[in-house]
Amino acid sequence: MNRRRVLFGVLIAFGLALQALAALGVVRAGTLTYAGAAVTLLLVVGIIVDLVRLDRLELLITLRYLRSRRASRLLSLITVIAVGGVTVGVMALVVVLGVMNGLQADLRDKILVANPHVRVLTYGEGLRLDDWRKVLGEVRGTPGVEAAAPFVLTQGLISAGHDYAEGVIVYGVEPDTGHHAVTSFARHFTKGDLRFQVTRPDVEGGIALGTRLANKLSAFPGDPGEIVTLVAPAGARFNPSLGAYVPQFHRYEVTGIFDTGMFEYDNSYVALDRRAAQRFAGLDTAVTGVELRLRDPWEARSFAGQLEARLGYPYRALDWQSQNASLFSALKLEKLAMALVVFLICVVAAFNVVGTLTMVVRDKTREIGILLAMGLKQAAIRRIFLAQGILIGLTGTALGVVLGLVLGGMVNRGHWIPIDPSIYFVDHLPVHTQPLDVLVVVAASLVVATLAPLYPSLQAARLDPVTAIRYE
Repeated sequence: MNRRRVLFGVLIAFGLALQALAALGVVRAGTLTYAGAAVTLLLVVGIIVDLVRLDRLELLITLRYLRSRRASRLLSLITVIAVGGVTVGVMALVVVLGVMNGLQADLRDKILVANPHVRVLTYGEGLRLDDWRKVLGEVRGTPGVEAAAPFVLTQGLISAGHDYAEGVIVYGVEPDTGHHAVTSFARHFTKGDLRFQVTRPDVEGGIALGTRLANKLSAFPGDPGEIVTLVAPAGARFNPSLGAYVPQFHRYEVTGIFDTGMFEYDNSYVALDRRAAQRFAGLDTAVTGVELRLRDPWEARSFAGQLEARLGYPYRALDWQSQNASLFSALKLEKLAMALVVFLICVVAAFNVVGTLTMVVRDKTREIGILLAMGLKQAAIRRIFLAQGILIGLTGTALGVVLGLVLGGMVNRGHWIPIDPSIYFVDHLPVHTQPLDVLVVVAASLVVATLAPLYPSLQAARLDPVTAIRYE
């Protein structure tokens, strides 16, 4: 029996460690991880059942000790406080893990709005790819690639005719909004689309602005749409009359507004047709690079390495995971730190359970002595107090999980907690609770609930009947 419990304990510890690593993002969660979490939870439940096998008398005594003396139908105050401590700890842990998952998921989704899974560029400062058609044909035939397209990325200065200008990132894209689109950028337009259809004859083409940038410039699409001026960073021409180089001004009609929810995109990105962007950047027929959408975005890092090795110098492949590695690493570290801090609340709640049961043992010393004198075995006394602690832990865990899921869902749907998007990239606190996190929290809480009452239960079982009956 003891060997089996030790084996169960080792398996539970290993399972909890694996699930914790997966929940914190160190190990990628998969079917095997979820199965391991379920098995770990079953092992925890199994060892609890193995430790607590109550007969009818022991169950009645257990429930009686949890109730108040004055009103036998009500729980005692110390029991309510103990259950409340476990509930608050578990609820906080569920909500905190949900918040960190929500931030990671929201940031990932928003980053991939205008960011492809992989970009093929060249080495050097020019960011110029002349033979992009050859590269495009080669990557389109690569297994795992669902879509590929050329793109232009440059900088500029935008003005809407006022005494105000704003530095922007100019993104030249293909006007493809269907199955072959590389990103989901086209689906985030609130006005207009990627076709850049103009109504004015005196412009070079259409332009789409981020919603925050459009509000700052007071430039919106219409019939006719507002005209904005873009100044290119290169291509300045010498003006003999002024005796100086004069930058090139390009006039575009605002034909679309996009709202990605990502502050950086909505505040400082503008979109042009790829050919118009080539003319603006002075690239002639060249582009900045080729962007790809993969069947599995999580394989982007390994795919980029293989593609770069196959294409050879001077080509390089950048994946979205490596480009944002520092951001996601910081989020994982923050999730780990917050989870550990909140888990300490659960540990404090466990000590509260220990204190509660110790008080019950002191309060019921004479009754325990009478039960022992009447023939009740020490093992039965131990099971009674062990069952008390486990019932407190089970009740608190169940309430904490339910309240945590409800609170997290309400915060996520109601957008109750707004945050500064210029700092955190998103405008509200998202909460995405993952089943794996809930399983880990439940399993860990049950383990703590099983360990907490061990000392008080052993203390009660070791009481001498004669001494206990004389206890005042």
